[in-house]
Parts: sequence; structure tokens; C-alpha cells
Amino acid sequence: MIATERAGAAELLYREALYLDEQRWDEWLALYLEDAVFWMPAWIGAHELTSSPDTQLSLIYCDSRKRLEDRVWRVRSELSVASRPLPRTVHAVNNVLVVDERDDRLEVRASWSVHSYDTARTRQDVTFGRYQYELRAIDGALRIARKKIILADDRIATMLDFYSV
Repeated sequence: MIATERAGAAELLYREALYLDEQRWDEWLALYLEDAVFWMPAWIGAHELTSSPDTQLSLIYCDSRKRLEDRVWRVRSELSVASRPLPRTVHAVNNVLVVDERDDRLEVRASWSVHSYDTARTRQDVTFGRYQYELRAIDGALRIARKKIILADDRIATMLDFYSV
């Protein structure tokens, strides 16, 4: 893979973070393939995550972009009491590394932290962890086929949803 494609992988992750922080939901959704998987497994031990979203507990599991669209709809509709008002967020994505490449696919790892400010409670929170992505090249552009979010500190002090991880 040429260096520009590797740089494109990092730019895609940075762009996703920006879209979430600016609540540009349609642009964020467009980064995902129709059959994309968005998964945040739960911890079942000090160093062990659940391994099957179909049979074990997950903190978040969306098995298609349609499920992500449903979550965005709940936020936009303001029917989700837990998401009112939405916190202000700043996503920091770093240590982006392409760990495998084959055909039109890239396996990418990164570290992340999200700083949140809850305006209703005047409260600040930080969540952090690691991302595991599968990116696919579609018509010359990288898109997200799979995103696994590993939350390092699972003692969650506030509501957690797609916009806060």
C-alpha cells in the first residue's frame, strides 16, 4: 500500500472524530458501509472482553449502518432523554497504525480519548480506549466496514452512546 493510502486511513479516523464533535450526523453516517458493524464489547474479566455480540453482553452493538441511523434518529428527535442535552465532545484520536492490508481492506488500530462536557450538570468526563477498524476501499475512497471500540475504563460515570466514544 502506498503512503497516501496509509495517510488516508488516518485522515478517515480524524474526520470521523470531527463529524462526531460537530454533530454532523449525515456526514458521519456516510463514512460507514451499509453492512458495517459498530461494536463495543463489555469486559468479563480484568483483561478479557466479550467475544460474541450475539451471545454475550455488549455496551453497544449495531450490526448495520441502519442501526446507526436509528441511534442518530433518536438523538435528533430528542426522544432519547439520556441524550438531552447532548454533551459537548472533543475526540482525540492518536497512535493510528495500519496493522494489516490485503486487497481493498486495511486493518487499523488507534488510541482514543473523548472529553465530554455536560452543560446541564456542568460536569466534565473523560473516556478512553482503543479502536480496531476494518476499512475498505470503495470507488477510490476508504469507508468503515467494522469498528470495534475497546473502552479501557468501564466504570462509566455518565451515559455512553456512539457520539461519546
